[in-house]
Amino acid sequence: MIRVAVTGAAGRMGKANIEAIQMAEGIELGAAIVEPGSTLLGADAGEVAGVGKLGVAMVGSLADAVADFDVLIDFTAPEVTLKNVEFCAANGKQVVIGTTGLTDEQKAVLQEQSTKTAIVFAPNMSVGVNLCFKLLEVAAKALGNDDYDIEVIEAHHRHKVDSPSGTALRMGEVVADALGRDLNECAVYGREGQTGARPRGEIGFETIRAGDVVGDHTVLFATEGERIEITHKASNRLTFAKGAVRACKWLEGKSTGLFDMQDVLELR
Repeated sequence: MIRVAVTGAAGRMGKANIEAIQMAEGIELGAAIVEPGSTLLGADAGEVAGVGKLGVAMVGSLADAVADFDVLIDFTAPEVTLKNVEFCAANGKQVVIGTTGLTDEQKAVLQEQSTKTAIVFAPNMSVGVNLCFKLLEVAAKALGNDDYDIEVIEAHHRHKVDSPSGTALRMGEVVADALGRDLNECAVYGREGQTGARPRGEIGFETIRAGDVVGDHTVLFATEGERIEITHKASNRLTFAKGAVRACKWLEGKSTGLFDMQDVLELR
């Protein structure tokens, strides 16, 4: 039985992760971590998540639960995630990371820590989204470099703090890599004013933040006479949580390395 710790356990994704763990076989909730000053310290994690009493009390740090888990699921914030990864690497714990908004420098830290423990890091844990990444690679290579304008459109709930989403950026990276481009050089984030005719080679990003949208992503390939759209829409956070649980199981037996959901789903 794989014992999993969930950090940010009282948040939207934390509760979804606990629910997904309870739905899966061969895996169990070993620990639930909340902020040190939370009023939920000591509360039953299952009752907070709405899945019934589990006998796992909320604690205020990974150190308080170091003996209770084998792998950590982390959907928090970049700075918190890096501290948690450092702790896990020092204590022989594996990590599944769904946190978005990491800088290139922060991603390099994950690469360094992966020499000490096994990590699955993905901007989106959804099986469907990761299938879309593969479809985007195929589409970009087939459509070629010259004729099609490319736009990435994403929508999320009003509380999301990073923009564009990590998933949208990854979609752009997949397309750019397939076309032999550097996304840092060809990305355009929104347009305003007299921008002139669109030049060839751009990959545009448009962001919507509104209401309670869980996550919508569309990549548009458009040319004279036709448009092709590859779209994924998430209607429930459980889709991400189920992917994270799948990643926890996939990590079993792996001691080091930095992986993503393409590895977990054997899409490479």
